[in-house]
Amino acid sequence: MKISTKGRYAIRMMLDIAENQGDGFVTLKDVAQRQGISKKYLEQIALQLSQTSALRAVRGHQGGYRLTRDPAEYTALDVLRIAEGSLAPVACLDQRPNLCPRRESCRTLPLWMGLDRTVEDYLGSVTLQDLLDGSLGES
Repeated sequence: MKISTKGRYAIRMMLDIAENQGDGFVTLKDVAQRQGISKKYLEQIALQLSQTSALRAVRGHQGGYRLTRDPAEYTALDVLRIAEGSLAPVACLDQRPNLCPRRESCRTLPLWMGLDRTVEDYLGSVTLQDLLDGSLGES
């Protein structure tokens, strides 16, 4: 499994907004400048995030983006699912329930299901606030 640039940038953008919103809104121009990411690319990601109510968008002077909830209420899994869609390691786990015709006899399915659970458990346990605090530590 590989997280795309879009997913990585979505997390970076959400962190930047969380860190810089204060009581106002953060412009994508400022995020793009601080993060070294194209403003056009951020616009696509911001649209997805605002359509799911993860971000609030305001147009015009003094406009921009802000989180709709506290950073501790967003998990990495939440943000990545919005940006990436499915994070399943194999195609048959993209569908719930699993409709693969081989699911009953597939000896590798438990392996992929375990990997999927592990990834979801880990990403679901890490919040934006954890990342802001630097509390994950390095392994």
